[in-house]
Amino acid sequence: MGARFDHFDKEREELTLRFVAPESFVTPRGSVQGGLVAGFLDEVMGWAHVWATDHVEAPLNLEISMSLLKPVPAGPLVGKGRVVRRGRKVIFLEGELRDEAGTLLARATSTAIPTPRPTGET
Repeated sequence: MGARFDHFDKEREELTLRFVAPESFVTPRGSVQGGLVAGFLDEVMGWAHVWATDHVEAPLNLEISMSLLKPVPAGPLVGKGRVVRRGRKVIFLEGELRDEAGTLLARATSTAIPTPRPTGET
């Protein structure tokens, strides 16, 4: 995904990643292809849960909903993901993607199952 870790706020269970879209995912309109935007948001939401559980669990998505609010430029972009609620069987996550000026470009929510984190991930 080309994500670069920026920060994790343990108290808020909020993770910040930075992205720059590969040129191959920029459409003729000059914006990032929606599937990659969904991937960026999935990445920040998932890693928020991983960090909130001290890298013990990883979410297994049941549903992701995304809203594209503005055309997403290639970057640089700032993604924030957070754990909204974590239960034993279901977790709720949300994410936002902004440009460096702070303009909100896209939002997503996810309903997921907490699972043991696969080995081999960093």
